[in-house]
Amino acid sequence: MQDEIRRGTICIEDIEIGMTRRLRKVIDDSDIELFGRVSTDRNPVHFDDDYARDTIFGGRIAHGMLTAGLISAIIGEQLPGHGTIYMKQSLVFLAPVRPGDMVEAEVKVAAIDYGRRRVTLECRCAVGDTVVLKGEALVMAPSAKFD
Repeated sequence: MQDEIRRGTICIEDIEIGMTRRLRKVIDDSDIELFGRVSTDRNPVHFDDDYARDTIFGGRIAHGMLTAGLISAIIGEQLPGHGTIYMKQSLVFLAPVRPGDMVEAEVKVAAIDYGRRRVTLECRCAVGDTVVLKGEALVMAPSAKFD
């Protein structure tokens, strides 16, 4: 299940410090399988229950970059949205996401360079009260002047 989200574009001229957008998604086995196929990451910690049980995670987990992909979805679809150019992303993985977990991703505007159309975004993903991923993104936002 995915929350209804506001899709579209927020141009640099309309972006403000503190603007926030969120996305919630249950990560299921089909997401993990598809991500493994697309990325070619077939690490058994994501696919093999017996193998994963003997790891530090004690069971299967989703790919970290699958979780991080929710941040990309917010940036590309909501804030700033369509026309955004991803320039840089830092990530720290803090806890695993397991099949069936509801992940809430959030992106918040931390800094803006209007002249260069650069927006710095604080990024985080959580499962319940547990932050599983945090980081920062730098993007070039679209401009109404260039439509």
